[in-house]
Amino acid sequence: MKENRKLLKEVLKDIRRDMSDEEVLNLLADSKISVKPETEKDKYTLGQRAADAIAKFAGSWAFIFSFTGVLILWMVVNALLASKAFDPYPFILLNLVLSCVAAIQAPLIMMSQNRQEEKDRRRAENDYKVNLKTEIMIEDLYDKVNAILAKQSELEKLLRAESKKDAERSR
Repeated sequence: MKENRKLLKEVLKDIRRDMSDEEVLNLLADSKISVKPETEKDKYTLGQRAADAIAKFAGSWAFIFSFTGVLILWMVVNALLASKAFDPYPFILLNLVLSCVAAIQAPLIMMSQNRQEEKDRRRAENDYKVNLKTEIMIEDLYDKVNAILAKQSELEKLLRAESKKDAERSR
């Protein structure tokens, strides 16, 4: 938000110096909007990239189907092995594994969501700057159109006055 206010104050300060319309448009066109998102990927650490990859996979149908398959396989194998099973019927070891997966997966997903939230915030600020620039440019175009219409109205009045004078002279 501070950057948006700074941009707005900078634009308004320069406009108040009686800049020409072309200078205002050049100022708006030259002002920086945002940093390219490609350079942001380079800033992530290996752990952050891994957390993003895990969160992406953990939030997919592939994960749900594969995890369900592993759970069913675990239970079927242990049920078929009966007395020789490594995790007999109440599947206590399976519960421990599931708890550990959830305990590790949740913070990784939260880290990824926090980075996504930061990206969304920067994108929203960028959109605000673009909208601000567009609004100022539209206002400038509106003022130009109004000036043209005013001059056109004056010229029409002058032409009517001259045509009246010509009509009076020809009588």
